[in-house]
Amino acid sequence: KLIDTANAPIFGVDIDGKVNVWNQCAMRLVGYTAEEVMGYSLVQEFITDDFKVPVQTVLDQALRGEETANFEFPLITKGGARIEILLNATTRRDEQGNMIGVVGIGQDISARLAQEREYSKL
Repeated sequence: KLIDTANAPIFGVDIDGKVNVWNQCAMRLVGYTAEEVMGYSLVQEFITDDFKVPVQTVLDQALRGEETANFEFPLITKGGARIEILLNATTRRDEQGNMIGVVGIGQDISARLAQEREYSKL
């Protein structure tokens, strides 16, 4: 319940990269319901082509126990818009300590990046 109602987009993937956690904030931000994303490949279905390899690398590293902090990447919304996400990814483990996937906690930084671009034009 805490994950589902958190005020940050939280998603999880299993060891095959298929979405298995998608909270309400992720749903509001991206526009897809949990039912629409569960079981689909996060990288192949929801990441722009230019970031498929780097995002997959972050997921693979988390599956090896190497956590990633403050990784920026774009997500494509259901409406086709590109939003910029700042992600922290960590390994998910079961009660026995076995790796069962990756959980990511994100932050929409689209507005901040747009503001930085405007400032750089001054």
